[in-house]
Amino acid sequence: MRILVAGIGNIFLGDDAFGIEVATRLMRQSWPAGVCVRDFGIRGFDLAYAMMDGYDLTILVDTLPGGGSPGSLYLVEPAWDDLGVAAEISTHGMNPVQVLHLVRSLGGEPCRVLVVGCEPLSLGDDEGALMQLSDPVRQAVAGAMEMVRDLVLREEMCTNSR
Repeated sequence: MRILVAGIGNIFLGDDAFGIEVATRLMRQSWPAGVCVRDFGIRGFDLAYAMMDGYDLTILVDTLPGGGSPGSLYLVEPAWDDLGVAAEISTHGMNPVQVLHLVRSLGGEPCRVLVVGCEPLSLGDDEGALMQLSDPVRQAVAGAMEMVRDLVLREEMCTNSR
């Protein structure tokens, strides 16, 4: 079982750095063979190519506005058929849907994708840059780490029981 855990976001946009913070902390932990944890930041092209590298599961970690309270965690499994029309691709600031569109446009079809998302409070200020997570999002990092670890362990158990 090969699993890619990908932290994505922009460190200059406040809570958008959530995925990066989670990935950075997860990279300090030990993982079973076949599990790769990486911080992709805003490098959507790198992430798209990594997703096409034979992984069985990709777990994307990012901010995800869903209408809940700041710091709320979500687990979403996007359906490839429900992605709609491809949005304009930007080399500096891709969201998970844009990355999935890019994978498809490059001829790829990763097996399964899960998104561990966090409701943001702030994605920058009037000046545009805010280099820290808000309190509720910072407090959600540990919960997201636990969620990712549980997902990896569950996938490992399912694979071993087959």
